[in-house]
Amino acid sequence: MYSNGDIFVGEVIGTAILILFGAGVCAAVTLHHSKAKAAGWVAIAFGWGFGVLAGAYTAAPLSGGHLNPAVTVGSAVAGGTEWSKVPLYILAQMVGAAIGAVLAWALYYAQFAANAEQANAQPTLGIFSTAPEIRNPVANLVTEVIATIGLVLPLLFFGENKGIGIGQVPGEDAGVYGSGINVLLVALLVVGIGLSLGGPTGYAINPARDLGPRLVHALLPIPNKGSSDWGYAWVPVAGPLIGAVLSGLVYLAAF
Repeated sequence: MYSNGDIFVGEVIGTAILILFGAGVCAAVTLHHSKAKAAGWVAIAFGWGFGVLAGAYTAAPLSGGHLNPAVTVGSAVAGGTEWSKVPLYILAQMVGAAIGAVLAWALYYAQFAANAEQANAQPTLGIFSTAPEIRNPVANLVTEVIATIGLVLPLLFFGENKGIGIGQVPGEDAGVYGSGINVLLVALLVVGIGLSLGGPTGYAINPARDLGPRLVHALLPIPNKGSSDWGYAWVPVAGPLIGAVLSGLVYLAAF
């Protein structure tokens, strides 16, 4: 059983690493005077996947490496995480997401400044948060629900695949992933979600991943940063949480 202190520290650090990699690859592909400028969607999908890999492996010994309120809620519905721990997980994930966004901004500080001076400057919100290609709240919500089921439901079932898990000590609390190798599988799963399901909305599939950096975007002194699009902000929060609950209920029905 993880202590409250370990949960907070693990989720803050792990989520910060996740967002540093994720927002970092979005900045690399978007901003002028970046060597990865215009590298494209495949680079973004793999950048986020590697962010999950680095963040989850870092946090797993301390907190189980949820890094995502949807994962935490889905695990709680399925009986794997105590409901009393859920608010602590989500608070830590929000703090970590904000820290990671600030670190990504600091790393690309010169590029953010140069981007604002370009006549064809790209909006910066997409570096921090998601936005739909077609703005239709119902369709966008459904997309986020389905994409999150594509993450959380397989993740819940990974723990049941004892034959493919390695490195777990008998009786050890292995967290939501079941074993160390499953962290790698989840990272690859996130890459697949990005490539297959991410086109309509940018696949938030994580309320902290979207809301924490969106708050940072609103507060940071980014030149010509534009709107933080608060009218859309509820979709990447509500959709993943609905998808998480549905995933947990399906798991309970199956077992």
